[in-house]
Amino acid sequence: MTATSIYDMQHLENGQEHKPSPGLDIEREYDRLRDLARQEQEKRATLSSKSQQAYKQGDGAVAHKLSEEAKTHAEKANQYNKQASEFIFRENNVPGRVAEDTIDLHGQFEKEVEIILKERISHAQKIGQPHLHVIVGKGNHSTNHVQKIKPKVEQVCRQLGLQYTEEVNAGRIFINLKGEGAAIPPTAHDGNVGHDQQGDQNNELEKLARKFVPKVLKKLDGCCSIM
Repeated sequence: MTATSIYDMQHLENGQEHKPSPGLDIEREYDRLRDLARQEQEKRATLSSKSQQAYKQGDGAVAHKLSEEAKTHAEKANQYNKQASEFIFRENNVPGRVAEDTIDLHGQFEKEVEIILKERISHAQKIGQPHLHVIVGKGNHSTNHVQKIKPKVEQVCRQLGLQYTEEVNAGRIFINLKGEGAAIPPTAHDGNVGHDQQGDQNNELEKLARKFVPKVLKKLDGCCSIM
């Protein structure tokens, strides 16, 4: 991550909480980064195709040169996708925007979902959290409105042997981290949390973010390799 990044990657690692980006159109910035990644992927595909053609024609030197250029664009695409993933994760999970037992995975690609969710579940279990609410959305922004985050979350739960259920509030999944049934506690997210209690939750979430987010961001490095 260079000095010209969208945001300073060190602010959480230095023990500072992330604040919402003032005056920034979050969705537009996210779309910009994903679009830059797509452009790099298209360049990679074009160069890869030309490299194969050159190889078939017996021009190994040109084929190698084009192949190396394709790899460069693939790496750029990975970096743009990583920036987009980190950016939207931080913005969606700002303390106070989600509760301490909740994680918002809007905007994540499937591989990103797997990495982030596994890390979050592992951390929650270590600190004794009994459950986790996962915001997966309704697929409104996915191609042909096909949900991708929800099936990946369910797959991760099955892999880890965790019970889960879709909440009444569509677009959310409840995961029981205690190895029991996935019945949602009747008091969970009833909207009646008092001011003092909410403040305590925000403080706890800030502590969680300082420990959890840097680990996730490190694991995101290279997770979106172009196939």
